[in-house]
Amino acid sequence: MNLIKSVVSAFCLSNCVAHNEFDLEKVLASERIDVAVMEIGTYLNFKSNYGEKLGKLNDSQKILFYVEALEFEVNNGGFDQFYFNSNGDFSNEIPKALKQIGAFKTAELVKKANAVFNQELVPIKRNKRQNIMEKIADQSEVIWNQCDEEFYSNEENLSQLLFEFVLAHKTDFEN
Repeated sequence: MNLIKSVVSAFCLSNCVAHNEFDLEKVLASERIDVAVMEIGTYLNFKSNYGEKLGKLNDSQKILFYVEALEFEVNNGGFDQFYFNSNGDFSNEIPKALKQIGAFKTAELVKKANAVFNQELVPIKRNKRQNIMEKIADQSEVIWNQCDEEFYSNEENLSQLLFEFVLAHKTDFEN
C-alpha cells in the first residue's frame, strides 16, 4: 500500500508540474477518495515548496497539508520517521488540524506521541528534534511503537475526513 501511495504521489506531482495547473473539480471527481486527497496534497506540497513556503497556503490548505504530512510519514515508517524527517516540523500544528477535520482520536494520539519530547512543544528545528530523539531513544521507541499500532488500527478514515473537509471548504482549495 505504501509503495502504491508513493507511486501515485509521484505521478500526481509530475502531472501537476507538467500541466502547471490544478483542476480541483477533476480531482474531486476521482473514483477513489484517497487518490483525490493525495493529489490535492501533492499539489499543496508543490505550491508550498514542500512546506518551506507555508505562507503560500491558506488556513484550510495548511490543515490538509499537515494531516497528509503526518499520514504519509507514519504510514511509511511510523512516528519515529515522522519526527526524524522534515514533516516533523509541523508536529505542534497537527493535533489542531486533526480536530478541525473531526479526527479527535488521532489528535489525541499525536498529542501522546508529541509528549515523548517532555517539552511544552516539539522542537520545530529538525536537527534539534533529532538530537533529542537520540537522547530519548529508549523511552520513545516503546511509546511510538504503541502509537504506530494505534494509528494503523484507528477507525478514523483520514482520507474520508479530509475529502469531506475539502468539500466543505471548496473555495479555499480552488486557488
